[in-house]
Amino acid sequence: MQLTHYNTEFKKRKFPITLVCDKVTNSPNIGSLFRTADAFGISKLILCGEVNVGRKVTKTSRSTEKTVPYEIHESAATVVENLKQQGVQIIAIEITSQSKALHTYTFDIEKPIAFIVGDENFGVSAEILQIADETLHIEMFGDNSSMNVAQATNIALYEVTKQLV
Repeated sequence: MQLTHYNTEFKKRKFPITLVCDKVTNSPNIGSLFRTADAFGISKLILCGEVNVGRKVTKTSRSTEKTVPYEIHESAATVVENLKQQGVQIIAIEITSQSKALHTYTFDIEKPIAFIVGDENFGVSAEILQIADETLHIEMFGDNSSMNVAQATNIALYEVTKQLV
């Protein structure tokens, strides 16, 4: 028998993970990120740049914007600097010449984590990549070298929560 939202008994948990979105502006992506944040029990979602949490976001989020703590800030770099000063691990999800494969990475589970995901067209800004403690990428096996920001975030959060459970 297939279970529904009403008869599943998943254990609710909150993890010390903050998701920082660097200029992610597409409403369906933002809505999907709210759902992902809810599904993986992250502590906070921080949207940076010109963001509007309006009707288009709520349509995709399925009302998770009401249950996931979130903030909107102008500058992702400022947010990331503040988190770093608080002792949070800064992990950028981006393909670079220095990035490591996500599935091979062992997270420091003793410290809170901030995942930084980037703009749909340009990725995580160079300024944030400079201050990140680590840059991780998702290994891909097809012709395309990039993935939708919401899909990539799902994979990254799955990998880290596997280690935190």
